[in-house]
Amino acid sequence: MNLINNNILITGAAGRIGSAIAKEAINNGANLILNDINSEKLQLLKTELLKIKKGKVLTIAANITNQEEIDFLIEQSFSKFKTINSAIHCAYPTSKEWGTKFEDLKFEFLEKDLSMQLGSAIIFSQKIIKKFKSQKMGNLIHISSIQGTNAPKFEHYEGTSMSSPIEYSAIKSGIIAITKWLSKYYSNEGIRINCVSPGGILDNQPRIFLDRYKKSCNNIGMLSSIDVAKVVIFLISKSSLGISGQNIIVDDGWSL
Repeated sequence: MNLINNNILITGAAGRIGSAIAKEAINNGANLILNDINSEKLQLLKTELLKIKKGKVLTIAANITNQEEIDFLIEQSFSKFKTINSAIHCAYPTSKEWGTKFEDLKFEFLEKDLSMQLGSAIIFSQKIIKKFKSQKMGNLIHISSIQGTNAPKFEHYEGTSMSSPIEYSAIKSGIIAITKWLSKYYSNEGIRINCVSPGGILDNQPRIFLDRYKKSCNNIGMLSSIDVAKVVIFLISKSSLGISGQNIIVDDGWSL
């Protein structure tokens, strides 16, 4: 995909999906604004990217769960690049109690996780779309999950320390709803808003889980982050101009 002269903002850029998208984007000629709360990881990613290909890479450490810091991130991005073609919201903030067993959930931490993930996705969307409207164009991509479209296959987790929290399903289904709502609300504005729902991504999961998971898929089983990144790059390219308000599932058939 040709992304030459495209300026792309990625939140949660130091994470698995965010960093993979950054690598694919710079390989396709884009300039990047990389955001994460972890400034050290951001600098390491910037160094790695500039070894891959020369380009403009701006890093901005900011907490995406704080409205003032979202404002700072967006203002700094537009101050440096004047125009932002696409924003990809990969940030994944969690509380210290994230992943607690359903029976042990506490409202305090549940409220925090729902607010940090869904709330920040809504406010980030509000702020970046305001800028997109002023420039009369823009692409916004949210990252959801197959757990936002399907119930977990709980049998895959038996005998492991892994789980799929109920709040994760609630958040990721909410992200899909946010995408569709925003896309319709901002129709005829030159703005496209889409969502990608990945299946499981390889991250040193135990063999028993990987084997069970693959049996639910068609060919490859667990994905690499690059599998997801390539779909995101397609969605922000001119090759996908007819795709708007959609949730693209990338899961090797897990959800069938």
